[in-house]
Amino acid sequence: MTSTENTHTPDADASGIDRPVIVPVIVPVIVYDDIEAGHDFLVSAFGFTSGGLSRDDTGTVVHGEVRMGDAAVWLHRVAPESEMASPKGAPAAHGGLEVIVPDVDVHFARAEAAGAPIDRPPTDQAYGVREYGTRDLENHRWWFSSPIPRAGEVR
Repeated sequence: MTSTENTHTPDADASGIDRPVIVPVIVPVIVYDDIEAGHDFLVSAFGFTSGGLSRDDTGTVVHGEVRMGDAAVWLHRVAPESEMASPKGAPAAHGGLEVIVPDVDVHFARAEAAGAPIDRPPTDQAYGVREYGTRDLENHRWWFSSPIPRAGEVR
């Protein structure tokens, strides 16, 4: 199921016609100068699975998708007409994405081994997660975390 097919069992509407029930979903969209390179980095360094790349008639990648579990992230082309630009080279970030993973230390080791720029190594946070900060090839900020076990729980 792709993120645009987020439906469940059909329900009959007032006319008696079965129509799929659409479940609201939020899909983050991030902008890349090079969608294919961004896609490949997210898969290799951060462990996302590929949701595919879409190309136009000339073979240029115009859209990409990566997935972590049931969640999708769409990779969008730079689009001046929509005022969408890559943060590559920007002096400051406007935000980022937080991804919860089963074991943040294992995830960190993978990202570091793949050459991901690390902003902060895994650190226990006062808000109950162990988290590290990193960036991708075009300076998008990413944080990966796992809940800190409560007393008596095992991670």
